[in-house]
Amino acid sequence: MRAFSEKALTEEQVSLIKEATLRAPTAGNMALYSVIEVHDQTKKEKLAKLCDNQPMIAKAPLVWVFLADMQKWVTYFQEGGSRQKGEREGIASWRDPGLGDLHLCLQDAIIAAQNAVVAAESLGIGSCYIGDVIENFESMRDLLELDQYTVPACMLIFGNPKTEPKGKQTPRCPKEAIFMQDCYERPTLEQLQHAFSEHEARRRESKILPFDNTGSIADHYYFKKHTSDFMHEMNRSTKVMFDHWCKS
Repeated sequence: MRAFSEKALTEEQVSLIKEATLRAPTAGNMALYSVIEVHDQTKKEKLAKLCDNQPMIAKAPLVWVFLADMQKWVTYFQEGGSRQKGEREGIASWRDPGLGDLHLCLQDAIIAAQNAVVAAESLGIGSCYIGDVIENFESMRDLLELDQYTVPACMLIFGNPKTEPKGKQTPRCPKEAIFMQDCYERPTLEQLQHAFSEHEARRRESKILPFDNTGSIADHYYFKKHTSDFMHEMNRSTKVMFDHWCKS
């Protein structure tokens, strides 16, 4: 959902979405995530610009940035005395959070985000994931005043639909193209063409495939996504993000 009406969400609706978000599974019940709810209109406009110039972000009634957050536990371990007690008693010595910690934090954040999406939909509220929040990490870090062990996992925007949903649901791959048994099975070209045949047919109907609509769905994603400027920036930004997390 990318087009929202001007109707604001009620406090009760937002509260229900928050409650559902908090019920998401979390590693060790540590809640290795935090959510920044962006109200400041100037910040929303900056987010829109940083995320590939998408004005819908600035117009969305509700904007949540989900963070992978290990900082809360680093602070708790250190200021609560766990580090000192462990070193004094010879139980454990300090270690800086690593990529394993980051992976768990990212899982927690994205699981919580999907709980929010499902809860919102049950209330008739639309939402959209904004993957571009992982671009421009340095500017994003400054805008949201992120600490060392907090990095963006994803962003969600919510709102009431501008119009009644029309048309078919977006296609998905058939079950056999996704579910495998006991080991990874590299798909053949023919299997991939079958798995994405509906995707390709929809885009061909809309006349948006490359090479005057004669190209394949692979051509579409190769030129639009895989080799795009924004994917180059995502990869650059993510490396900076991970290096920032892992610096001693």
